[in-house]
Amino acid sequence: MKWDLATIAAAVDGVATGSAEVTGVAIDSRHVAAGDLFVALRGDRADGHGYIAEAVAAGAAAILVEHGRGGAGVGVVEVTDTLEALRRLAEARRGEIAVPVAAVTGSSGKTTTKDMLAAAAGPGAHSAPQSYNNEIGVPLTVLSTPDGASSLIIEVGSRGRGHITLLAPVIRPDVAVITYVGRAHLETFGDVESVLASKWELVEALAPNGTAVLPIEDKRLLERRGGDPLLTFGEGPDADVAVGGLRLDRCGRPSFDLHHGGESVAVSLRAAGRHQARNAAAAVAAAVALGARFFSAAVRVGEAVVSPWRMEVLEGAVTVINDSYNANPDSMAAALETVAALEGRRIAVLGKMHELGEFEAEAHRRVGELTLELGFTAVVVVGADPGIAAGAGPIGRSAATADEARSLLGRFLQEGDIVLVKASRAEGLEGLAVAIAGGVA
Repeated sequence: MKWDLATIAAAVDGVATGSAEVTGVAIDSRHVAAGDLFVALRGDRADGHGYIAEAVAAGAAAILVEHGRGGAGVGVVEVTDTLEALRRLAEARRGEIAVPVAAVTGSSGKTTTKDMLAAAAGPGAHSAPQSYNNEIGVPLTVLSTPDGASSLIIEVGSRGRGHITLLAPVIRPDVAVITYVGRAHLETFGDVESVLASKWELVEALAPNGTAVLPIEDKRLLERRGGDPLLTFGEGPDADVAVGGLRLDRCGRPSFDLHHGGESVAVSLRAAGRHQARNAAAAVAAAVALGARFFSAAVRVGEAVVSPWRMEVLEGAVTVINDSYNANPDSMAAALETVAALEGRRIAVLGKMHELGEFEAEAHRRVGELTLELGFTAVVVVGADPGIAAGAGPIGRSAATADEARSLLGRFLQEGDIVLVKASRAEGLEGLAVAIAGGVA
């Protein structure tokens, strides 16, 4: 990227003052690099316009602000809405990107699949280092694409109908991956059919002759796609990229064979969970759609380092499966079933699942019942019990805070125990997971 202010102003329908050469875009004054355009976004917690001086001191070459809020001694582009301008900048940058683009969405597994796909696609693949999947993160991912990238991998989330469609001109994928459609964000969507329709917007955004990568188990998605370019993944033998011989090690990390086009490759993953095999198959299928050789993509996916707090294995006197980044009923069940298959005493340290709306009470009660059915030794619910401990009955315990949970676990844990830590991100249990990894809270 190398833009002057006139180019930027034309892209965002803004008014430019002064001159500058811009080589990057930043929205956080703490992460500004020399030559960046600092985009001052207004959020619920902070207004970027209050950090313009810090951004300029850090080396910003120019700033993009709302009308009347410039004047920082550097080039300025003024617009009506800086968030919309960020999206339009990304749309302009997308028009410059000639390498293939793959986008990943789904109710769960998006970030892990994105990380695996970035590895499977091979050297030079560009993706965001974190879960940059919303109306800010997607444009930033596109805007940060190096000129020498070999491919671009984008993670795309959705909080309702039309969100992905709004971002479609920014994404314009050649490959669209839907990892899974399930019970997430039901407070916003209302029902699973609305979730499916929202995720399908990514397939509708495909470039002409683009390829959809879909789970073979979901007939709803396959029927929607019909006979258009399609690669499937999953444990079914008929999948284009099929998982076979799946097994878990003592910490729940999966090993399996991937099959495609008469070839087979043995794969072992670093993250725990049998469901990670499906994520790997989706990533390899997408890499093949991008033009990678199957064998090479499958080997590389086994070397992928995924983002933290997603079925992360912390080994010590006590083995902790840290899945504290997010939670919904389906991902909660998958994590519990993974840990239940391991040898040793199994303890679940759980917190609330957010954004379930009217389904909240039933979903949490069912999680508690599932821990009892799966043979967990104990369940510790951190924070106000949303119904998990009550559903777990005799094995359910409650701790008002993370510190109280640490104290309780410190008296209870034994060497060799397996501890699952899982909740929605807002519960902030990742610190607790690290604290108990050694078996002493």
